[in-house]
Amino acid sequence: MRKYHALPVALLAALALTACEDGTGTQNEGAAASTSITSGASTTGTPGTTETTGTPETTGTPETTDRTGTSTTRTSTTTGTTGKPAKKPGTPAPRTRVSCNGSNTTVTAQPVPRPLNHMLITVRNTGSTTCDLTYYPVLRFDEMQWAPQAIEDSKPQAVTTLAPGESGYAGVLLSAADGSGEAGTTGRKLTVGFQGRTPNSSGGPSALPALPAEGVYYDSTLKVTYWLRDMDQALSY
Repeated sequence: MRKYHALPVALLAALALTACEDGTGTQNEGAAASTSITSGASTTGTPGTTETTGTPETTGTPETTDRTGTSTTRTSTTTGTTGKPAKKPGTPAPRTRVSCNGSNTTVTAQPVPRPLNHMLITVRNTGSTTCDLTYYPVLRFDEMQWAPQAIEDSKPQAVTTLAPGESGYAGVLLSAADGSGEAGTTGRKLTVGFQGRTPNSSGGPSALPALPAEGVYYDSTLKVTYWLRDMDQALSY
């Protein structure tokens, strides 16, 4: 009877890992080659290899998984056909007030019988926008080199504002009733200037109202009121 010698432990382990040619024997499950199959794809061909056919399809709304393992669906917050968030209607910008001047008004200058030595200047808004008569008119007869002063007592509490079709007024004291004025002369041409938002600034084109054929007499006491809404008030200074 043959005697069997004890085989080394390492050789026994190597033999245990080797499969027999006839398909019998022992396999190490931890070392055996594994075959992975991708969901939605088929595997064909030689065992031990993986072949993926087709393209995985994604339908519906994409999902995300939060930290608790719960699937959540992403939703869209866009509106309209362009996919952009709807814009809230904005507040319309306020309309800018304009200055009354020779381009948006008609201006007349007419001497009056009472009070004596007075003239009334009338400005009517002929535009389509409300305009402001700021401060007082800047008067110039012919080629005079000085401008008449304003009557400070006539200064209104608020700017005289004219809606389309409305009129504003300024009274002109042409000469001293007692004859105390100097350098009296007759004016044949009158230019009415308009001031802007700040004193002595330009408010726009001037006006050239017609004067009576005989002209208008004035002297060194020539003064003018601020622009006012009331005609009688304008002639009361």
